[in-house]
Amino acid sequence: MRDILVSLIVAGVLPLVLFKPHLGILLWSWLGYMNPHRLGWGFAYNFPFAQITAIFTIAGLFFSKEKKHFPVNALTVIWLIFIAWMGITTMFSLYPDYAIAQYTKVLKIQLVILFTFLLFAQRERLHSLVWIIVLSIGYFGIKGGIFTIMTGGSFRVWGPPGSFIEGNNEIALATLMVVPLVNYLRVMASNKWMKLGLLIAMILLVISAIGSQSRGAMLAAACVLGYFWLKSDSKLVTGFFGAVLAVAIVIFMPSSWHDRMNTIETYEEDDSAMGRINAWTMATNMAISRLTGGGYEIWTPENFAKYSPEPERVHDAHSIYFEVLGEHGFIGLVLFLAIGFLAYRYCSKTIKLTNDDEDLKWLNVLMRMIQVSLIAYAVGGAFLGMAYFDLFYHLVVIAVLGNVIAKREKDKTAKLPETG
Repeated sequence: MRDILVSLIVAGVLPLVLFKPHLGILLWSWLGYMNPHRLGWGFAYNFPFAQITAIFTIAGLFFSKEKKHFPVNALTVIWLIFIAWMGITTMFSLYPDYAIAQYTKVLKIQLVILFTFLLFAQRERLHSLVWIIVLSIGYFGIKGGIFTIMTGGSFRVWGPPGSFIEGNNEIALATLMVVPLVNYLRVMASNKWMKLGLLIAMILLVISAIGSQSRGAMLAAACVLGYFWLKSDSKLVTGFFGAVLAVAIVIFMPSSWHDRMNTIETYEEDDSAMGRINAWTMATNMAISRLTGGGYEIWTPENFAKYSPEPERVHDAHSIYFEVLGEHGFIGLVLFLAIGFLAYRYCSKTIKLTNDDEDLKWLNVLMRMIQVSLIAYAVGGAFLGMAYFDLFYHLVVIAVLGNVIAKREKDKTAKLPETG
């Protein structure tokens, strides 16, 4: 039944995509973030819905007559250079066959996300994209929060199978990145029941992240709550609720959760933590040895034997920074960091532009929340190999488009004739 429902939804929207390609981005985002086809067990499980949607979206770009503009600025140029550099590192990779397959996958995701620049420089469309992201990832977060409460936090929360966020650590980070977006929707909502529902959703999302028993998520959650407080207009209320929620979670969670969190302080005795440090050392040595890094899929026993101090500890990157460093070298890492930094700066510029503009309050709030989401990714990603996670890049797009919209609206206001 689920397979049929997903198929009908996709089949119903695809014809519209040819004339309204922005619907293709929304459909692709829903398929990519929620993976609804993976919630069934029939023919739809491995059906290439996302690829078909991408093809229709590209076709729609040619059919549609609406104006399309790709913003050219420091961030977008660096982003395109980063994509090209990943292609170069793939050419010189240690495992070309595996690297080409992975680069092709990454490139497909990057291209569809870049199309968002062309179609979403409008308030309504950005708002709809945020809703799709929130509903898609929030589905698992809210369900995970309820599950954590009902089981007393005794079991870990997991994400959709076969996706970027399948693991407990990954779904926890994605959930925390979504919390600020839910708050944006809450602030913008006019209906009091909608506001209450979104507030409850935020609480459940945080509980879900904690219930994943991810130590990286715990650190990211602390940063999100703290930074959220800094960005909030009602610091007293936000601080009070944050403190109450934090205390309640600590009291509520079982001893097994406390034991796992305590290993943060005793990482030398934790095999997983030491394995990560060994992987990070391997990645650093790889980047020092090779200008282009090792390319994709370098986390093998052979490379650990050559580049790590403890060859028997073979681990994945478990860090967005060392993942990029090992696979694409120092040049790749600098480009990757520049994308995140400039996205944050664009948010700051937009916040400054819209601080005293009631008509652009929505944009001011959205940019503040995007910054919090970026902080969550920067902190939680330090312990997770999610450098190519599409949500991060969608946040970057929203940050840039927010600035484009703010400048455009300010220019319109400046050109209006004075009255009186």
